Amino acid sequence: MEGAEEGIERVVDSKDMQQQTKAFDKLTDRVEDHQLDSSRVQEAMASIAASAEADLQAMRLREKELAAVKINAADVDIIANELELDKKVAERTLREHKEFLDISRYHDRSVLLHASN
Repeated sequence: MEGAEEGIERVVDSKDMQQQTKAFDKLTDRVEDHQLDSSRVQEAMASIAASAEADLQAMRLREKELAAVKINAADVDIIANELELDKKVAERTLREHKEFLDISRYHDRSVLLHASN
């Protein structure tokens, strides 16, 4: 009889073992999924950081280009007065739109021509 009882215990043990194995497999699957999710998050964060750095570099380059544009204080005054703008806004606009520099110089010349007549 003891042999029969041992067989029953082994069957029960093997069922328990199967359940434990399944539970362990589920647990490890979740860990693997979690690891995959965290690696995706890290990749996304790295991509966002690289994009932000590229945007910052582009902005710095644009500011450097704008700072290199030579403008005349009189041009800024004319634009600010004629369009009733803040001088900083007028200056930035002149720097951004270099072609306006020629317009403002034309305006200066026409004012001088009218004043001399």
